[in-house]
Amino acid sequence: MLEFAGFTSEHQSMSVDVIRKAYQATEEGFLSLVTKQWPMKPQIAAVGSCCLVGVICGGTLYIANLGDSRAVLGKLVKATGEVLAIQLSSEHNVAIESVRQEMHSMHPDDSQIVVLKHNVWRVKGLIQVSRSIGDVYLKKAEFNREPLYAKFRLREPFKRPILSSEPSISVHELQSHDQFLIFASDGLWEHLSNQDAVDIVQNHPRNGIARRLVKAALQEAAKKREMRYSDLKKIDRGVRRHFHDDITVIVVFLDANLVSRASSVKGPSISVRGGGVNLPAKTLAPCGTPIETQ
Repeated sequence: MLEFAGFTSEHQSMSVDVIRKAYQATEEGFLSLVTKQWPMKPQIAAVGSCCLVGVICGGTLYIANLGDSRAVLGKLVKATGEVLAIQLSSEHNVAIESVRQEMHSMHPDDSQIVVLKHNVWRVKGLIQVSRSIGDVYLKKAEFNREPLYAKFRLREPFKRPILSSEPSISVHELQSHDQFLIFASDGLWEHLSNQDAVDIVQNHPRNGIARRLVKAALQEAAKKREMRYSDLKKIDRGVRRHFHDDITVIVVFLDANLVSRASSVKGPSISVRGGGVNLPAKTLAPCGTPIETQ
């Protein structure tokens, strides 16, 4: 939030460039932290995160992503009453063939840039995502050495970053038939299809809907392991990582009337509040679509 506040205050608008700069500043901030902590906590060099961002401003939705989290739109088809799932984000996981091809094209001299290990595609045999915040051990060679754990160290030093922090960004003009957005980590999408998730949101009450999605995913995870959901829930969290990935879900409901009004707003188009950010009143203006989150 702080980075968006600074950039949007400077530009007085939201744009793809503003979002890209915010990602860059976040990456640089984390790199600075790693540099300071390296002498005391060198393993922080192997810490990283996916980063999925949604910004609504003036009736326009911006989706930016690093890694394999996903944003899905529930879109009403008025002729049939169906709500269709529309994926808005691009993913950076080398399980996807096009991502593997991208990695090969970016590193043509490295035949081992992507390796199939234990039946799972991984960058250098280590990590599934090709883009992230952090993971500087695969971005700067000076952090890929002792005392970093041996399992993270590459045999040969690299001259250019292996992973990227450049987000994929899409822009969507919101329409009155756009109903809601689902933002979730790959732990959800591993067990539910886009349409499955949209159907659950559409067919159940809003209150507690994110928890309902998590439960549905865990029920599928239990089914795949031929066990009961109640037994899966009893497993210690540290051990459960072997049964399913962590799951984070946010559901955002859109108001059709407010979407229409927001798209016609004139003047300054950004308002940033919250997250401990305080900006002068003159830099703030009504922006985007008031939303309800679950």
